[in-house]
Amino acid sequence: MAKRLFVGGLPYTVTDQELKDFFSSVGEVSSATVIVDKYSGQGKGFGFVEYTDDANADKAIQTLNGTEMGGRKIVVNEARPREERPSGGGGYDRRSSGFSGGRGGGKRW
Repeated sequence: MAKRLFVGGLPYTVTDQELKDFFSSVGEVSSATVIVDKYSGQGKGFGFVEYTDDANADKAIQTLNGTEMGGRKIVVNEARPREERPSGGGGYDRRSSGFSGGRGGGKRW
């Protein structure tokens, strides 16, 4: 079974291929993805690496966590499953906040 790792503290210029090459020193990497800003295309400083073998993933956590990549100290740990997010626009809904006043509120002296 494949194990997915979270990698934080990445240089903002690192590519998927560079991430894969770096983690391949431990074992066979099935995928490596750097998370990028959808507007600028610049890396956000974190990504995910997936190993085909769980033992290699565990070894990567042990050997690569705290090492340097591109002058930055990286954090490597097992990725947690993505939490379910509520659908919709998000933000602030005044109707459900218990706030019943209009704009400003209160007297001005």
